[in-house]
Amino acid sequence: MHLIQVDSVQRWMEDLKLMTDCECMCILQSKPISIEKDEQNELILSSQYSTCDNLQLLLKRAWIISTELTRIAQKLEKNRWQRVHSMTVRVNCHVRSMINEYNTFTRNSSEEMHQFEKLLIDKCSEFITFTERCIQTEDEQILKSMKSCINETLTTIAQYFGQLIELVLTHEAQNLLRQIELSDSVYVTESAISSLFSLTQEGAHLCRIIAKEGGVVALFKICRQDCFRCLYPQTLRTLASICCVEEGMHQLEKVDGILCLADILTDNTHSEATHAEAAAVIAQITSPHLTFTQHLSSFLENMEEIVTALVKLCQEASSGEVFLLASAALANITFFDTMACEILLQLNAMKILLAACSDKHIVDTPYSRDQVVTILANMSVLDQCASEIIQGNGVQLLMEMLFERSSSGNSAEVAACERVQQKSAVTLARLSRDPEVADAAVKLSCIPRLIKLCRSPTERHNSDSVLVACLAALRRLAAMSPDGLEDSDFQQLVKPRLVDSFLLCTNMEESFV
Repeated sequence: MHLIQVDSVQRWMEDLKLMTDCECMCILQSKPISIEKDEQNELILSSQYSTCDNLQLLLKRAWIISTELTRIAQKLEKNRWQRVHSMTVRVNCHVRSMINEYNTFTRNSSEEMHQFEKLLIDKCSEFITFTERCIQTEDEQILKSMKSCINETLTTIAQYFGQLIELVLTHEAQNLLRQIELSDSVYVTESAISSLFSLTQEGAHLCRIIAKEGGVVALFKICRQDCFRCLYPQTLRTLASICCVEEGMHQLEKVDGILCLADILTDNTHSEATHAEAAAVIAQITSPHLTFTQHLSSFLENMEEIVTALVKLCQEASSGEVFLLASAALANITFFDTMACEILLQLNAMKILLAACSDKHIVDTPYSRDQVVTILANMSVLDQCASEIIQGNGVQLLMEMLFERSSSGNSAEVAACERVQQKSAVTLARLSRDPEVADAAVKLSCIPRLIKLCRSPTERHNSDSVLVACLAALRRLAAMSPDGLEDSDFQQLVKPRLVDSFLLCTNMEESFV
């Protein structure tokens, strides 16, 4: 779950209220205090809280219960009966609190949900009875026989809990989608889409639920209505999240989502924010990391106009974020289909991208440079690219990218820097088959930099992929200009087989025993 990916102290502070409530519930034996009907607004989970807040609270409870069930299983293995019993009581209280809280804010919950709620509460009570017996006896034989019953009960509770959460999340997704489909109010629709987006951030499983319940269909309906134009950016952002799963991609194909995205990108009356979010959806559905893009046949039909619109967005981008989204979409498309590189060449995309890199307000992060160099690397297989690179001072840019370093030390940024170094070396290796490019690279001292990257692990972020790319580029340049290398470099980095040079360079790191 998304909730796990936070600082542990912050996690504890957020859970503290829930934990203290739980202890109160232990004393009260989970019996809610009755209130008069006219005092309903005094409930903790009153109508003043949004659906999004309520769902976040529910997910926090679910995370705590799931964690506690795992810990009970661990304590059970070690026969720590007292701990098992106290944790069982705590889980029982959390389950009852979660159900009470959910029933306070939910509407028209199904009979099936109520059945699972009853089954889960009954099993939790049964679980407490079992563990209570265990702490009242010291007979090893009785404890051994009870252990299998407890294990079986724990497994059943986990199953009921999982099924109940699945039903609850499905029910809430259905409610939100029903609001989106039936409401004519911009405010109501915006609120529902916002809650839906929050759900998508909790992981792939929730995205699958939303997709199966028709989320992609409902959101594309919004994107086809002019009265909701102000909601297009938010709607497209939610679509991009849902389309990280296969079910979302299938739904997108069924509703001609590609055609809708192409229409949005090519419509100049839309805002830059709308175009940028449409580009984000394109980047998501064409990601080379996804294994289920082959069915996007309609994408090829609209590819030329989509690529044209994305190049224009890169050229006119007013911020680094907009450029990043547009260039990421282009980079993914160059992997998706080779014809895209030819279209980019015809559109003078290389000139536009190289010019953008000189503007530090637009190409302002390693992530943006990663997208640009990906496009250059994929385009460099075309012979016509060499002259474009020379004219746009592209060799100088590739040389600068060989020096890419992270300013923050953040692991994601360091990984992006590695990719920039690797792809710039790959691009140099491919383009250096042209003597003019190779000559420009030699004059800009690319050979000494490539040697440094090969020999110094820290310069290449300790990356083996950067090393291989640099060795390949160095060998290509050495073939074109053998005088640029010292004999020791030639003997170690160029003359041997690539694998031998690789092994030599990887063993240059200091070893501490």
